[in-house]
Amino acid sequence: MDAPRARIGTSGWSYDHWDGVLYPPGTPSRDRLAHYVAEFNTVELNASFYRWPRDTTFAGWRQRLPPGFAMSVKAARGLTHAKRLYDPETWIDRMSAGWHELADRRGVLLVQLRPDHQRDDDRLAWFLGHLPPWLRVAVELRHPTWQHDDVFELLARHGAAYCVVSGAGIPCVLRVTAPFAYVRWHGPDHEHLYAGSYSEADLQWWADRIREWRGVEVFGYFNNDGEGHAVRNARRLRELLG
Repeated sequence: MDAPRARIGTSGWSYDHWDGVLYPPGTPSRDRLAHYVAEFNTVELNASFYRWPRDTTFAGWRQRLPPGFAMSVKAARGLTHAKRLYDPETWIDRMSAGWHELADRRGVLLVQLRPDHQRDDDRLAWFLGHLPPWLRVAVELRHPTWQHDDVFELLARHGAAYCVVSGAGIPCVLRVTAPFAYVRWHGPDHEHLYAGSYSEADLQWWADRIREWRGVEVFGYFNNDGEGHAVRNARRLRELLG
């Protein structure tokens, strides 16, 4: 089978402490995206978790992102944390409308469940069954009760990716349940999320694992943004993957 096609980027693109790391010092916030897309071919939008953007905002990003670029987007907390996927139809319609505006610049919709959201196969299946078929989705299952072969099979039946996570206190389960894989790196610090920089040995290990996922497209995002670690780690992993 073919080697994986890996898209490696970061969670977000606009941070003051990335001056001198990704963009020249003093770069206005409005110009940061242009510097980002000049180097990376994918990004994960996290602000959408707190406030889902307007359709016109997605359309604007569609115009600003170059051909071949893929923006992944985190689902709104109203769906995942307030509703816990219950009665998802209204949220699915709203998110699909914005997602539609991204057109060929869309990547994957990330659905991150609450840490205390325990396993509920029926609710997850109902949600996945109501998503439009053109919308790729990855599900981040953080409660340990979800770590079961039946859950992985459920995701596979719906073509949804299990979100592989690296971070403090989070089980790192290497499973691919869809024609694409989704990985989030929250930092190597064992005590604090989003802290620290991955070592050369860490990144080489991840490059080896990604190469083993034959025939799938990989979307991977570094979320350890402090001191520009995410940018440097994403750059180096891309180099290791060739």
